[in-house]
Amino acid sequence: MLVHPRHANEYLVTVDDLDDLPAPLLEHAGPLRAIADWVRQYLTNPHPELGRSGPVCPYVPTALKRGLLYLTVQPGGREVLDTDEVARTVLRYRDWFAELEPREEPASQFKTILILFPDVCAEDAPEVIDRTQAALKPAFVEAGLMIGQFHQVPPTDSGLWNPDFRPLRSPVPLLAIRHMVSSDLGFLDKERRMLEAYRRVFGNNLTRRQSDGLRDALRRVMAEGSTSA
Repeated sequence: MLVHPRHANEYLVTVDDLDDLPAPLLEHAGPLRAIADWVRQYLTNPHPELGRSGPVCPYVPTALKRGLLYLTVQPGGREVLDTDEVARTVLRYRDWFAELEPREEPASQFKTILILFPDVCAEDAPEVIDRTQAALKPAFVEAGLMIGQFHQVPPTDSGLWNPDFRPLRSPVPLLAIRHMVSSDLGFLDKERRMLEAYRRVFGNNLTRRQSDGLRDALRRVMAEGSTSA
């Protein structure tokens, strides 16, 4: 368990900490356990609709093993949390994320924070969770980070390997912070700003296939921009 160095009422816990939660998180033990089970049973395992072999998220098994997958809770429903308040919460944890060890590759790519919003009801999740993710994503990518959205509806984003699969379903609405990896290109190929950021972050550290994919994506979005103009 970690306590925020400047906000003493904010915590990060691992799935192994759930039997010894700090007082502010005790009332949210149910949602925390639900997400811990989801992480273990869904993210770390194959899925028949995924379209490839291996776990749904290939980095989560190592993140769990190394104790680098952290959970926290932001209480309040839509009547308390608008998208601006959710964004402020996420940015505060983003700054803390940057301070956490490990900070250097390759170990840092397994570091993840899941911010749970258990009081946001399913019908409000697309407005509160998805809109916040969309607003923050470009700045996150420019910093070499990713922000992911998960909830019960689920989000409309499809899987990279199966366009009919909706992989971002979770039992509790949440936003995830992690480092960007080179295989994230498929999540960034619709906006030139994010593609340029991806190129700056990874430079020459791309496979031939990734370099070709980046070049093709840039050509496509530039052509689409010229057409719309």
